[in-house]
Amino acid sequence: MDEELTPLDCLLPSGTQRICLIILNQPLDKDYLHILWSKALLRACADGAANHLYNVTAGGCGRFLPDYISGDFDSITAEVKAFYADKVDAIVTLGGLAGRFDQAMASVETLHHALSMTPLPLLIIQETSLAYLLRPGSHRLDVNTGLEGDWCSLIPVGGPCRTTTSGLKWNLDNQVLQFGRLVSTSNTYEPTAPGKPRKPVTVTTDQPLLWSMGILKAAQ
Repeated sequence: MDEELTPLDCLLPSGTQRICLIILNQPLDKDYLHILWSKALLRACADGAANHLYNVTAGGCGRFLPDYISGDFDSITAEVKAFYADKVDAIVTLGGLAGRFDQAMASVETLHHALSMTPLPLLIIQETSLAYLLRPGSHRLDVNTGLEGDWCSLIPVGGPCRTTTSGLKWNLDNQVLQFGRLVSTSNTYEPTAPGKPRKPVTVTTDQPLLWSMGILKAAQ
C-alpha cells in the first residue's frame, strides 16, 4: 500500500497529524515550537536541547515541560537540569506487587536500585497496597488523605535497620528491625479522637527500610 503524507500538516492550525515532538540541541524557532508543542502527544528533549527550550520559553518555562529529557547530560547546564528535575515530585509504578511472589520481590529489589538512580521517591501501587523504600534518614509521611487503609508496616528488606517512629499505634524507639528478630508488620496508626485529623507518621532509619500501607479505593 502506498504511503500518503502531507509533510506540512504538522504546522497547519487545522492539521490532523498526531505527532511526537523531539527537540534537538540546535537553535529553536519560537513560532514553530509553539505550534508543534500544542499538537504533540509526547515531547522530548535530547540533552542540551533542554537549554534551548528553557531559554526560548523564558518567563513561561513552567508551561513547557517535556515528557522526557534524555542523553548523557554533558550538554545540559546545571541550572536547566535542576529546573526540569524539580518539576516531578515522585515516580509511581502501577502494578508489581501481585501474582508471583518472586516477581513481587524483584519489584522490591528494584526499589533498592532506584535509590542510586534517582533522588525522587519511587512508589509501587497494586490493588489495595502501596510500597515505598525509605532512604536512610528522617521521613514525615502524611497519612490523612482519607485513602489510607487500616494497616501499615515497616519491613527491613536488605538488612537490619535501627528505627524510631511516631504516629503509629506501636511505635519503635531506636529499635533494630531485622528478620528473625523484629519486623513491624500489621501495624496501624495512632488512634485519634472522632473528627480529629490523623497525625503524620515520622520514621528515622539508618538503612533503607520498606514502608507499606493499605489503600482504600477512591470513590468514582
